[in-house]
Amino acid sequence: MNITGRLTRDAEVRTTSNEKQVVNFSVATNDSYRNKQGERVEQTTYFDCAYWISAKVARLLTKGTLVELTGRVSTRAWVSKDGEARAGLNFHTSNIKLHGGSRRTETTQATAQDDNNKVTAQGTDDDLPF
Repeated sequence: MNITGRLTRDAEVRTTSNEKQVVNFSVATNDSYRNKQGERVEQTTYFDCAYWISAKVARLLTKGTLVELTGRVSTRAWVSKDGEARAGLNFHTSNIKLHGGSRRTETTQATAQDDNNKVTAQGTDDDLPF
């Protein structure tokens, strides 16, 4: 299964009792549809994700980063401290594809590109024939 969404928090690396490292993070996916009344309905689904292949990827997985994940889904159920039944989705990630950084990183990149464009524009003014 493939899902595409944004990280809702920075990734955390955890070490299990048998010394294996796992990267844990959460992703929100958005979907929309029109109901019978023709109204647009937005739906957000949250996945708790685990990635076991390399812990080094954790530094790239920051809140707001857009990612495309490949893996499998499983469900879990528990009883909250309030005694209410809860359920959630786990995504066992086998492949991570980054589609840009967090909004903070995108802003930094856009600023750098603007600066580079200004330098380029100044450099081309000297090359104009008129």
